[in-house]
Amino acid sequence: MASNPPAPAAPFVPSTEPFGFAGPRIDEGQWEEWNPTEDSLRPVRGRHRVAKQRGGGGLARSSTVLGVGVIAAVGAGGMASANTGKPPVSISMPDLASVAHVFDGGSDAPKGSATALSSVGVASTDTSQGARDAGEALRDRIMAQAESQQVQVDSKAQYATEAALARQIDAAAAKAEKDAAAQAKAAKAKAQAAAKKADEAARLAELAKQYKLPVVSYTITGTFGQAGSMWSSGYHTGLDFAAPTGTLIKAIHSGTVTEAGWAGSYGYRTIITLDDGTELWFCHQSSISVSVGQKVATGDVIGRIGATGNVTGPHLHLEVHPNGQSTGIDPMTWLRSKGLNP
Repeated sequence: MASNPPAPAAPFVPSTEPFGFAGPRIDEGQWEEWNPTEDSLRPVRGRHRVAKQRGGGGLARSSTVLGVGVIAAVGAGGMASANTGKPPVSISMPDLASVAHVFDGGSDAPKGSATALSSVGVASTDTSQGARDAGEALRDRIMAQAESQQVQVDSKAQYATEAALARQIDAAAAKAEKDAAAQAKAAKAKAQAAAKKADEAARLAELAKQYKLPVVSYTITGTFGQAGSMWSSGYHTGLDFAAPTGTLIKAIHSGTVTEAGWAGSYGYRTIITLDDGTELWFCHQSSISVSVGQKVATGDVIGRIGATGNVTGPHLHLEVHPNGQSTGIDPMTWLRSKGLNP
């Protein structure tokens, strides 16, 4: 342990007495001169009190007492601050009022007494309590800071989670909206297609009232475009309805008979021209029931099935020539466009 620092010099106060010692005073009692030395002073330890004055007083003795008290107080304070492991002690100082007469020369001042001037040390329980309070305050500040930081981290994490969730919700909403739009578009297209189909069916149904198949009971034995050496063009140019000879042939639609008679490889042929200029050829008849220039209506009998011309058996060979063209089109397609299904 380091030695105590020297005591500070006592403040100089002018005395009203003559220089030096003017002699004992009656109120101080018996006086003895006391000059402490290093050997006569015990080490500062525990509670220290200045011995009761035993005689007359003076500036020298009072100053010495005050100096010793200051040294003891400073030393004890240094020990208490340097060694916090041991319980600090309380040191009492003389009351300044008791030594005031030394400086002002008053005779009515009380005799010196060892009253406490200040307590430099504190009790060990107080020190422990203060240390605990300081430690708890520091711990509270650290915990509060850590909690604040954790709140900030949690807030950032929550914000990031909410932002990611919001993006997912937006993406899902956009996808749902896109899917809904696509479904609505598909449903609309389907509805339009269904409506168009329904309109077409209605139209064909209406046309079917105006168009009829030429033969009631038949078998399709040849279709348009079939290749073979039996036909001079190298392929079949019409649609064949096979039926027994004498089966009635009826007008498909209303029109005017523009040809009725023999036509070489077609045998007996009847041509009916419709109002739009389309020519319908009825070939290989066994007999003809109409004449040129005659107006016929849908379903009128115009002849009978036969096997005349270039044939291998009785049947009706039907050809369709739009606008009277020499090259015909597929009769099956044309009939279906009129609501008929051969």
